[in-house]
Amino acid sequence: MKNLISLGVFLLILLSVQVNAQEQSVLKIRPTGRILMDGGLFHSDNKNFVDGVAIPDARIGVKATYGKYKAKVDIGYAYGKVSLKDIFVERQFSSYALLRVGNFVHQFGLQSSTSSSMKVTMEEPASNEAFFNSRLIGAMFVYDKNDFFGTASVHVESEALKKKSNELGKMGYGAMSRLVYRPLHDTGRLFQLGISGAYETPRYNSEPTLNHTSFDLGANFPTRIAKVRAVNALIPDAKNLIKFTPEMIAGYGPVALEAQYYYLQVNREKDFKNYKASGMYGILRGLLIGGNYRYSHTDCGIATPDSGSLECVFGYNYTDMSDTRSHIYGGRLNDVSFTVNYYINKYMIWRFRYSYTKITDRVGFENQSLSAFQTRFQVIF
Repeated sequence: MKNLISLGVFLLILLSVQVNAQEQSVLKIRPTGRILMDGGLFHSDNKNFVDGVAIPDARIGVKATYGKYKAKVDIGYAYGKVSLKDIFVERQFSSYALLRVGNFVHQFGLQSSTSSSMKVTMEEPASNEAFFNSRLIGAMFVYDKNDFFGTASVHVESEALKKKSNELGKMGYGAMSRLVYRPLHDTGRLFQLGISGAYETPRYNSEPTLNHTSFDLGANFPTRIAKVRAVNALIPDAKNLIKFTPEMIAGYGPVALEAQYYYLQVNREKDFKNYKASGMYGILRGLLIGGNYRYSHTDCGIATPDSGSLECVFGYNYTDMSDTRSHIYGGRLNDVSFTVNYYINKYMIWRFRYSYTKITDRVGFENQSLSAFQTRFQVIF
């Protein structure tokens, strides 16, 4: 009897080891991370711009795949603060459809398809920072097949990750969608048109009289070495916000053009005039070394150039956050930039950027400009 029990226990242990081994062979885990190292020289009448160096972003995380499921957890560190980045689980329904749930960047326009460290202009266009949302807790359905790409998202406000519901007092929410048609997506032949739209309710504000009755929108000067607000509009007595952005990609051989336009309107309570703002950017890219531009279906945009590629990028951005009808003057921003990107290998990129930024028509803020020379070495895996 004891021998039978011992044999049974041995078989159970052996079976459990085999089952665990099978499960472990299916579960794939991969570490991820990034390090950005910046240096900059600045010229401006604004004394807040001080030459220096910084590590504006360092991250460590993990990606996991199990059958039709994928998950990601990403933790970032910058300037003495630890923050949660991507935290999500997604389920693949087919080769062209998936559902993602968690805290992540929802699709709204072309810039949402690339992470902050992979902007070809080194820093994202100010219009995108002003009118776009960062990571939000929510759910997003993605359809990606042949010439068509589409997403549909529902979400809550960004502060929901940092504060409990009783601390928020109320939880803002919204919905957004991105629709893209891409008749040309072959190497060296690219053309894409798209449009995104979004709706939001008012957000959290630490000031009780403004809490969930306002929107605070804006963008910094294009550098992470010094954090200085360039344009900013506080819109009180708000009911809701609507915005949309058409996008375009056109490319032939080693040359490509990317562009977006933004329109935003905050509908307001009582007899207050609705607030309106707009912006746009254009980016002209060229590969001096590296062949022709390729398309990335996953990103719904231009793929990262191959290792050894050398790229030049000219950019222009205009952001208008001053609305005379509503008497809210958040400022007007013009920015021109020239960036050189050297793709050292699969994991390393060196960037150099010169930019000139001018701010006008912002209440309580003198008209001023910034000339900036910046460089970045980044490692991403």
